Amino acid sequence: MSAPEQPDTEARDLLAALSAAISDPDASAREAATARWDELAKPPGALGRLEQIGAWVAAVQGRCPPLPIEDVRVVVMAGDHGIAASGVSAYPPTVTAAMVRTMAAGGAAVNVLARQVGATVTVLDLSVDDDLDDLGPSVGRHKVRRGTEPMDVTDAMSPQQSLQAFRAGQAVADEAVDSGAALLVLGDMGIANTTPASALVALLTRSEVVDVVGRGSGIDDEAWMRKAAAIRDAMFRAKPALGDPIDLLAATTGPDIAAMAGFVTQAAVRRTPVVLDGLVSSSAALVAQRISFRAPRWFVAGHLSGEPAHARALDRLGLTPLLDVSVRLGEGAGALLAVPLVQAAAVLLADMSALEDVLPPG
Repeated sequence: MSAPEQPDTEARDLLAALSAAISDPDASAREAATARWDELAKPPGALGRLEQIGAWVAAVQGRCPPLPIEDVRVVVMAGDHGIAASGVSAYPPTVTAAMVRTMAAGGAAVNVLARQVGATVTVLDLSVDDDLDDLGPSVGRHKVRRGTEPMDVTDAMSPQQSLQAFRAGQAVADEAVDSGAALLVLGDMGIANTTPASALVALLTRSEVVDVVGRGSGIDDEAWMRKAAAIRDAMFRAKPALGDPIDLLAATTGPDIAAMAGFVTQAAVRRTPVVLDGLVSSSAALVAQRISFRAPRWFVAGHLSGEPAHARALDRLGLTPLLDVSVRLGEGAGALLAVPLVQAAAVLLADMSALEDVLPPG
């Protein structure tokens, strides 16, 4: 076997093993939760979608009543994208490194919201176009490269780098689960990252370019047209890679999104629930779905952003967002807003009194 073929074989073997390792959440726990809701001190269905969320929590925990969700971990994958040089974002690429430093210092929106719900935040540099040495070795411990190639004219990265990043995401998920995480939140940071994410969504949902191109960071009409052209050209180039998730990630995205795909896939393997954030994390979840149709059953959509590709991705994943408040920041911010709903559903299901215990005798 020649050396260039080895990564392909390794990737195929890995994805086959992952597909076989992902099972459904516990159906008996879900059924018990549904029955329990009807026994509690309230009219049937009175808590609306909280009852569905509570049943999902019971299923992913494999127990009813579920335990309180106390250990929430936010992981933000950061990376720069070569397509930013084409003017598809309202901000320059240097903002990525600046925001990673802000997150590491605890001053970004994701940090503020995480403190509000008692979550911890880990930000990882997968492919920021900066050394970020001042942040210490932890942030860059899984770094694959600085930036990516422009996806409209060539592959964003090599298949070897795509596989390396995917495995890095798996390792990060394992670290979180092994240290006791009860709920994972996936966030992103990267100027122009909605451009590769939109291309990935369009390819995996078989959508037209005009149906996925959004305003991202608030771009004007000229930037929107440049973004649409970049997505169109990337889709044309990447179509031959549709049958191989690792090659598809290499052709269109970057180490940050590839790591996100590895992260959510491994979370499903480890039977650990994930709250997805916006377009970028949802595009990664589509890759996990391509690996195993069962993977999205371990995910919940935190919110719906204003990106048209996000709605397309959630529809294909079969997920209904918990919130619709037009948040399009990324970072995991919208997902964190939804975490209290998930926590509330779990404690309501576990701690409410039974109807028979509160009704007067006779």
